[in-house]
Amino acid sequence: MKNCDDHKKSMVIFGKRPVLYTIERHCDMIETIFVAKELDKKLFAQLKKARKPIEVLDFKKAQALARGQNHQGMLAKIKPLLFRDNRELYESRFVVMCAGITDAGNLGAIVRSAYALGVDSVVFSGVSSVNLETLIRVSSGAALDMPLFLTPNALETIELFKQKGFLTIGADVNGEDARAFKTDAQKTLLVLGAEGEGLSDRALKKLDRKIAIAMTREFDSLNVSAAAAILIDRIRT
Repeated sequence: MKNCDDHKKSMVIFGKRPVLYTIERHCDMIETIFVAKELDKKLFAQLKKARKPIEVLDFKKAQALARGQNHQGMLAKIKPLLFRDNRELYESRFVVMCAGITDAGNLGAIVRSAYALGVDSVVFSGVSSVNLETLIRVSSGAALDMPLFLTPNALETIELFKQKGFLTIGADVNGEDARAFKTDAQKTLLVLGAEGEGLSDRALKKLDRKIAIAMTREFDSLNVSAAAAILIDRIRT
């Protein structure tokens, strides 16, 4: 396996939910817990359950570690998150592929929905790196449990999925109505394109089917993470 950002440095996560989730599910990843404000006894007891060093930070240091974002007084230094070996990717049955999506907030929301709705793996393609600290925070820790993969070329990745027997489905405004979408495929790949641009014509031509969310009111589209949650739910049913 390799580090998602191709280095061995520790990561800093912050926010009440991500830190507590990591303590509960992945305590072995935690190196140090940081507290930046007075916590009630119950909450502090949850931090102590990790049996890891706890350090008190002043406001300035905490803000620096959180890059000026709201840390809710709780931060943690953890071991780096790892991408899975790409040879494992095709063992999954339901995969979501983010093709060219670069916004870490959207990626984190997609991972959170994908994990909650039963997707087996998420692959980031057409990008060289992912902001993992944001991914963990926005996904409320789900990124620590969801198998994550990174591939450089989206078109080649789609082709490999097809060769491995996956039904490849792309999100496209001109696709089939998701409300009536049916499939009995044993292996499924859902491909999501970059916000605003969507999937390229070359990518769409490679896909077996296209799927769309019909709008009740006159509106062009949904945020890609919101669309992902709807499409995942429709496909799995």
